[in-house]
Amino acid sequence: MTAFHVSLVGRKDLSGEIYRQIRRAVLDRRLRPGDPLPPGRELARALAVSRATVTVAYERLAAEGFLTSRQGSGTFVSELVTPAERERRRPTGTLQPLPIWEAMSPPVTFETARFDFRSGLCDASLFPHRSWRRSVTWALRSGETTAGVYEHPAGHHDLKVAIARHIGISRGIAASADDIIVTNGTQQALDVLARVLLASGDGIAVEDPSYGPPRRLFKALGIRVIGVPVDRQGLVVAALPRGIRAVYVTPSHQFPLSVTMTLPRRQALLAWAERNNAAIIEDDYDSEFRFGGRPLEPLQTLDTKGRVIYVGSFSKTMLPTLRLGFLVTPPSLREALHKAKFVSDWHSSTIGQAALARFIDEGVFARHLRRVGAIYRERHQILADTISRDFAEHLELIPSTSGLHITALARTMSVDQIAEIARRAADRGVAVQVLSWFAVSEIPRAGVMLGYGAIPTDHIEEGMRLFRACFGNEPS
Repeated sequence: MTAFHVSLVGRKDLSGEIYRQIRRAVLDRRLRPGDPLPPGRELARALAVSRATVTVAYERLAAEGFLTSRQGSGTFVSELVTPAERERRRPTGTLQPLPIWEAMSPPVTFETARFDFRSGLCDASLFPHRSWRRSVTWALRSGETTAGVYEHPAGHHDLKVAIARHIGISRGIAASADDIIVTNGTQQALDVLARVLLASGDGIAVEDPSYGPPRRLFKALGIRVIGVPVDRQGLVVAALPRGIRAVYVTPSHQFPLSVTMTLPRRQALLAWAERNNAAIIEDDYDSEFRFGGRPLEPLQTLDTKGRVIYVGSFSKTMLPTLRLGFLVTPPSLREALHKAKFVSDWHSSTIGQAALARFIDEGVFARHLRRVGAIYRERHQILADTISRDFAEHLELIPSTSGLHITALARTMSVDQIAEIARRAADRGVAVQVLSWFAVSEIPRAGVMLGYGAIPTDHIEEGMRLFRACFGNEPS
């Protein structure tokens, strides 16, 4: 039975008001064709009016074709009513957002592409849906998730224990469950960190080029964002300005250039943070996938002063739709971050957290990582070999041994020429990203970023052939 709101407070023509409000609900599509309405007696009791008052309204609506009665079944919205011509449209309103929201780019949407080489996407077809369903079913039956109470803002205890154990094994991070705060993905982790560490007007340094959403988040909070150049060794620590309160970095697999911050640079960054009383936010977004070379320790494991906050996510290893991430906080920030998470959204989905904890504890997550890691390794190799072989005159591949994307710099072409090539590729069903999209303040670099998380292995060569044809001198 469809429940809807009818207000008779301060009204005199009660039957007329019931008629008008139901009619408006039908025209506005709040009540859709086929929706059942409550029986007249029930609605009269809810509105504290006589049954005859409701009957008159229903009969008038039926006479005008808005409602239809079925013997023995009840009263329903007529299937013949269309919203094409509505008598009154909602007012656009005179309220206006702050200027920063007018200037900000719209939310990113991912439309499907036949050959999808965009970064940040994983292969959903590789996800162990059956095992995940079992974990979710178990969570739904668990008394903890069905108790009807709110969780602690830091997250479900079992998941925090599982995460601490996972990153201890996979990344060498010594953290307890108390150090873990579960978030709705990386973006929320950055939001609560910014609220705890930075005030409006404070400065934060970000890599240039870098991922756009964190920069927009910081700016929306009134934080000054300063771009710092990146070279083949990672963030140029010597270029960090004075007077900033925090640095946001992706040292394990720089986004978007794919370089790994060298050990000397990591040590220099930690020393700089100590000298300048600054925080380091380390985003380790896809380091679970490593295909060669000796793994470098995260900044967090080198930190002896408690200046690094480590941020992780399950969007690449599981699915972005789960919206689960985490951060590892120094004890000095723990209480404040709990408060910030509480005022942000109280806590993430308890059912999702409990399911993920079991998923990790039963070893399914580790098996999933091994399986997809082997597949992504093959895709990485095919893509790197193809660029080195077929694009050598146009692109210089930046060496990379981890993550879900690789990057290549243009040898002779300009930013505009590369952008035009990307547009041609899109017309042929090949989705790629250009480096200029990620520039902060430096002169944009000419190049492309190619992800291999979403594209099937057997589609890579054909997609790259179509992409190569967009450079010219190649049959399409």
